Formats: sequence, C-alpha cells, structure tokens
Amino acid sequence: MTETIQLGDVVIAVTRKAVKHVYLSVHPPAGHVTLVAPAGTRLEVARAYAVTRLEWIRSQQAKLQAQARETPRQYIERESHYLWGRRYLLSVVEVDAKPAVKLDHRRITLSVRPGSSLVKREEILSEWHRELLHAAVPELIRQWEGKLGVTVTGYFLQRMKTKWGGCSHRTGNIRLNTELVKKPRDLLEYVVVHELLHLLEPTHSERFVALLERHYPRWREARAELNELPLAAERWNEG
Repeated sequence: MTETIQLGDVVIAVTRKAVKHVYLSVHPPAGHVTLVAPAGTRLEVARAYAVTRLEWIRSQQAKLQAQARETPRQYIERESHYLWGRRYLLSVVEVDAKPAVKLDHRRITLSVRPGSSLVKREEILSEWHRELLHAAVPELIRQWEGKLGVTVTGYFLQRMKTKWGGCSHRTGNIRLNTELVKKPRDLLEYVVVHELLHLLEPTHSERFVALLERHYPRWREARAELNELPLAAERWNEG
C-alpha cells in the first residue's frame, strides 16, 4: 500500500518493501518524489528521514524544471528533430504518393501528400521511429539474454510519460518508451539491460543495484545522461 507524506509543497509517495535501506528518488519529467522504506517502517520515521533530505529534493526538482524541453514539433521545413542523439533538419516534400521517410547524414526527408495535417505528419514520423526501434531492440535483447541468463517473452513499444521502460516479472515482457529513439543508442541499451535485470530482481533492491554494478558498471552515468537530455514536449497520449 502506498501512503503519502507532505512537506510544504513537496508530496512524497511512500511504499514499504523488503529492502534494508531507504531509497529516495525524484523522477523526471515532473519531479514527483518516491520513498521506498524497509517493511515495518513507521510513517513518522519515514517522514523524519524525508525532512533531512528536503533540501536535496528541492534541488533535484529545480534541475528538472530548468532542464531543456523540446517545443511541440510542427513538422515543417528546416525544423530540428533528434535521432539516436543527433540533431537533424527536417525536409518536407509534398508529393501525390505513399508517404515515406528517408534519412541521410544531415537531414530527415518526410514525403507526404499535399495538404497533409500536422497530426498525419506526426503519425508517419512516429511509425518510422517505431520501425527503427524494432530494428534495434531485438538484437540488444538477444545479446543481453545470453549475458544475464534470462528469457524475454516479448517486448512492447509505448509512449510513456514518466518512465523510460517497464518490466512484468510475471509474464517476462518488457516495455520501452518510443522516445528512446531520440537518445544515443547506448542509452537504449542501458534501459534494455535495466528492464531485463528486473526479470532476475523485480524491485529496485540492493540486489538489483549489485546486478547493475556487475553487468553495466556505467549505469549511473547512463541514467544521469538520460535524465539530463531534453524532455519531450508535453503532448502525450497514454497507451
């Protein structure tokens, strides 16, 4: 069961799990706060701990508020778009033919029918993003299944508002945020490894951290880089 602590304007979601230490986290993009405490911890004790970390919480939230945020894309000529961590200029070609996307070393060319709407252009580019991820993800899964000794039942691509990935320990499925196509490829790999490790340890316990340290030693740097990159514009559709 999740309870909440309120310290001024800071709301903290508290859960109790089979962990030895308290884990306090501030999550992008909005800066919501979670506190995981050992089973049996009284709410008053968790609150006292949170009070000692209030200054740190506020500083982390301030960093997220100051973080670069993409403006909503208009899908027009010479607009900036990101792919695998690199910036490209968009070129829009109106032609009476099936829509298509082409990539060269500096430009993304979007071919659309004359008079196509912003929504339609977004759909075409989003589908292309999914194709790129479907081309990259299976090999990463195969590679890390062998290294970690796990089996993935399936993976799903989903646009998520607050998470880069997710894992169902029970079904063996993982979910990946489609926004990862905009980030450097090594960060996609980090998220894949993170979610596959949840097949071995479903919670963010000390054992999970130890597994990350063993198999992906630069995980802290990857996580920090992922959370410092520009956030997507807030035009989300939950799915």
